[in-house]
Amino acid sequence: MYFSVVIAGGSIAGLLCAREIASNGFSVLVIEEDYEIGTPEHCGGLVSLAGLEELQVVSFGRTFERIIESAEIFAPNGSSFTINSKKQRIIEISRRDLDKEIAFQAQKKGAVIKVRTSFQEITDTGIRTNEGKIDCSVFVDARGVSSLIHKDRTGVLLSAQYEVYADWIKKGKVEVIFDQEKYPGFFAWIIPSDEGKGKVGVAGRGINVVKSIDRVLEEKGNHSIIRKIFAPIWIKGPIKKFVDGKTVIIGDAAGQAKPTTAGGIFTSGMGGVYAGQAITKFLKTNNRRDLEEYQKKWMDRFGSEIERQSLARRVLERADNNTINKLFESITPEIIEEISKKGDFDFHTSSIVKLLGIRNSIKAVQTIIGGEFKKLLN
Repeated sequence: MYFSVVIAGGSIAGLLCAREIASNGFSVLVIEEDYEIGTPEHCGGLVSLAGLEELQVVSFGRTFERIIESAEIFAPNGSSFTINSKKQRIIEISRRDLDKEIAFQAQKKGAVIKVRTSFQEITDTGIRTNEGKIDCSVFVDARGVSSLIHKDRTGVLLSAQYEVYADWIKKGKVEVIFDQEKYPGFFAWIIPSDEGKGKVGVAGRGINVVKSIDRVLEEKGNHSIIRKIFAPIWIKGPIKKFVDGKTVIIGDAAGQAKPTTAGGIFTSGMGGVYAGQAITKFLKTNNRRDLEEYQKKWMDRFGSEIERQSLARRVLERADNNTINKLFESITPEIIEEISKKGDFDFHTSSIVKLLGIRNSIKAVQTIIGGEFKKLLN
């Protein structure tokens, strides 16, 4: 059996890559080891409408009914501020539905999709799966964080996310809870899908995610848990090489998620699009430079922002609870209003800098993080 391209991983990056390649008339096979496209749904599901429009998947499902109107950010001591996010046009989506929609688009263009088929190894002429050998000209690794764990565990955090029914989940309102003792290096979150239902999650370095999420739910009040998902997330930024021989690496497998939030619908999705375009060109020319153009294009678009997000992550990781509480105290109504009016969900480092309270506490912040803060400002 031969395909021009075989893609291991039926998530957003792999499926968008398949759509691009199939649109240009080349044969492409997507293999997914799980029993269903879109499962397990461990993504928080927040994405900008602008991002969905660029990925050309904006019209699916109940898109416009799930606008996120505000985000309340909590400090360890319980103080908080609220950002009005209407102008950022952020929505909550079902990743299961989104992935299936993209799978449908790819299939309509000619891609073949097979579930319960797992990648095993690369061969001289293609790859081997649990169902046998498949020959191909290009292999695409879109297997997610699992393909990174054995390479660099320092970039991996464990996370838990439960689908929950509870009257304290308010439609259109996200909650983010910082506490370096409970969730070191990350945070807890509540993302609504509707009034009274949504996703509650936690992640952190070296924590027991089950105990941590149970504590969040206990503190919030009465609830019913409908679904539990446990998954690793990647917060260390992109890997060094997106192309290795005739293997192309995309999405979470390439570290294309945001270091600040581990979200990657748009950044990973565009990785799939750019890779698909580069692979298509390579199949026509057999010029390796065309294949390597993928990494350059992605880095030109996202590299600077991802680097700044990595710096912001290091800033927050080095701050203890007392420091975070003080930084929250320095955030003025003017800063909050400015972020509400001008913030960009996909390129949000400028908002993070503002939220660090630099206007009133720059000396304190520089004491904490030294030269890294100056880099973040540039």
